[in-house]
Order: sequence, then structure tokens, then C-alpha cells
Amino acid sequence: MALGLAAKKEIVAEVSDVASRALSVAVAEYRGMEVAELTALRVQAREQGVYLKVVRNTLAKRALADSQFADMESALTGPLIYGFSIDAPGGAARLFKDFGKKNDKLKVTALSIGSGLLGPEKLDAVAALPTRDEALARLLATFKAPVGKFVQTINEVPAKFVRVLAAVKDTK
Repeated sequence: MALGLAAKKEIVAEVSDVASRALSVAVAEYRGMEVAELTALRVQAREQGVYLKVVRNTLAKRALADSQFADMESALTGPLIYGFSIDAPGGAARLFKDFGKKNDKLKVTALSIGSGLLGPEKLDAVAALPTRDEALARLLATFKAPVGKFVQTINEVPAKFVRVLAAVKDTK
């Protein structure tokens, strides 16, 4: 079914809006996948906070042209499904990687984290990027010892201060 101009403009606006909020994008070829498999992929995407969309490449190129993912243009060929990571930079890559383990018809063709086009060989690296909560936990873990010592010192200061004041009073 042919899309009218208004429908095309609506799709471009929707994808452009999502791209402006996304942390990364991954595109994968889905040639040969059945409807049930695509439905399962969409369900997983919703659960993981990944925006998933099958879009004509010409419309995707227009939608991504003014975004941080404009460098993806050269990789947009063939039947592609677009995954935009909204919450975590590695979300879409992780989704495609995990789903690709069970379904060999899904093949990642390109990735971008807003700093240039990445090939499919970088899938593991992008998928390994931590979520926001994981990054915060790692950051707090690095502060654990120094912060613990700082808190202990703060708790000891009033007691030491009272002892010093008492010693000064006794000498008068």
C-alpha cells in the first residue's frame, strides 16, 4: 500500500523526534524473519525501553539528517529495522545482540552512539555499555572507601573537638 505525502511527513516527524531524544541507534537487517518473530522482538524492545520501527530507508535518511545520527546515511540499505535507545546507550545493541542469539536472521548492519558510524563488529562493545543505574553503582563503588573514611572522620571530629576543649579548660 502506497503512503501519501502526509503519512510520509508524519513518519519522518515521529522518527526525527525519537532520534532527537535517543542516546544511540542500531539498525539490523530482518530479511526472512516471520511476523511472530518480529512481534517477539517488539515485545522485548518495549520491556527494555527501546523504540523499534521498520521505516523505509529514504524516510529514515530524512528523519536522521538533522540529528546526531546523520552519519548513518551510508549504511541505510536493504530491509532494516531501527532500534533507538532512549534510556541506556547500549539498549538497542543489547536487544539485537540477545535476540540475534536465538534468531540468526536478524543481522546488525550499523550502530551509532552519536559519535560516528560504527560497524557490526562493534556490537559487543556497544551492548556492554552500562545502563544509567549500573554506571551510578560503579561510580559509587569507586567512592566507597574514601567516602566511608570521610564520614568516619566527620563523626570523630565533634568528639575530638570536645576533648580538646575540655583539655584547654582544664589547663586554665
